[in-house]
Amino acid sequence: MKAADVMIRDVIVVKPDDEMDEAIKLLGDYDISALPVIDDDGKLVGVLSEADLLHRAEIGTEKQHPWWLEAVMPASKLADEFAKSHGRRVDEIMTTELVTATPDATLGEIAMLLERHRIKRVPILEDGELVGIVSRSNLIQALASSQAQTHSVDAEPGSDRKIRLDLLNRLDDQKWTDFGERNVIVNDGIVHLWGLVSTEAEHKALVALAEEVPGVVSVLDETIPAY
Repeated sequence: MKAADVMIRDVIVVKPDDEMDEAIKLLGDYDISALPVIDDDGKLVGVLSEADLLHRAEIGTEKQHPWWLEAVMPASKLADEFAKSHGRRVDEIMTTELVTATPDATLGEIAMLLERHRIKRVPILEDGELVGIVSRSNLIQALASSQAQTHSVDAEPGSDRKIRLDLLNRLDDQKWTDFGERNVIVNDGIVHLWGLVSTEAEHKALVALAEEVPGVVSVLDETIPAY
């Protein structure tokens, strides 16, 4: 599998000049741990994550250093810590040292990036534009999907990706669900559905929709009911 086979396409983003309060609300409303930061040209310029918000003056968690340590610390380091503790805009708080990958990156390469840089997610760029994001949980889902595999078919190269894109596009067209924002994995023609489902009606409709996609062998339901 590659990044394109597991990445979340519908990525919630913010702009550099957005207010911190707006970004925090997005993190809470969508139950996510980070927001890619996109400038007016559509270029990825940073990532705002929970880690960037740990040391805030409002809650008394800003970093404190002994005077002798501050005396030898670079001024740029102290300024960066102050901005993260007191900044009001996204560009004052976000991390700008970016670790990215392409849609064709293997899951092994993604796992190495996550481990080497001690991060929880990797933005996926194609021709310089953000097209998705792969998190640790997506890799766990891919592993679970592989372990749950019960069928084997001689699938054509790229057919799983085509099935996944077809399914996600069909989900985008539906008014009765926002499931397209969650993850779908396809392995050897078997669709694995993940995430929270609001109603039994939505649950049945999701399975039915997935079964209708050409090339689908079967559907493994890994969803969690909220009803």
